[in-house]
Amino acid sequence: MIGMEPIFFVLLPLVAFTYAAVGHGGASGYLALMALFGVAVVVMKPTALILNLFVAGISFYQFWKRGYFRWKLFYPFVITSIPAAFVGGYLSVDSHLYKQILGVLLLFAVARMLGLFGKTGDHEREIKLWQGLIVGALIGFFSGLIGIGGGIILSPILLLLGWASVKQTAAVSALFIWVNSLAGFAGLYISGVELHTNFIIFIGLAVLGGLAGAYFGSSVLKNKSLTQFLSVVLLLASIKLMFF
Repeated sequence: MIGMEPIFFVLLPLVAFTYAAVGHGGASGYLALMALFGVAVVVMKPTALILNLFVAGISFYQFWKRGYFRWKLFYPFVITSIPAAFVGGYLSVDSHLYKQILGVLLLFAVARMLGLFGKTGDHEREIKLWQGLIVGALIGFFSGLIGIGGGIILSPILLLLGWASVKQTAAVSALFIWVNSLAGFAGLYISGVELHTNFIIFIGLAVLGGLAGAYFGSSVLKNKSLTQFLSVVLLLASIKLMFF
């Protein structure tokens, strides 16, 4: 991993910056980069979850500090997502199937980044508990299985159903990603997966990008060109995973 191309280490903090700016941890972006650069599947999942914990935590703090977090938008999903993410993280999946599932999920990230899910209305609808429990369980399981926090799936759902504003969605998604990443990593760790000694380098780069992205995303306008760039990276990785 140390001998990877220098461009990888340039793109990693850029991915963290862009994801943190919209309240995400960046797991789908990290997975996309690692897929493009030929990182082994066994390394991809724990790496993405670890980076998610740092970047999503930073992002949540910035959005929470500015008053965008709403507990009522968070707890209905997390009740079932945490145990489901733990189970998903514990389970192993065939390498080919893993790449196929990840390729499809990356398309959600592309659509989310390009704003294809539309804008929120002037007023928000209340979430029913049973809706949050079902959605949380499904997202949590696949999050743990694939090695993501689930924000790329939860965010468009919150926006499409009018459950939250854009800034509230960012705050809720960030904490949702953090708890699911922790649960997924716990299940993964118990299953016997070991951490790579070079994690500290990835963490340092991701934290730098995450700090800048979370600040600008929560208090300054987002950079549209960076979002479009990341969408291209994710789309290329999705195609590579599904067809090559």
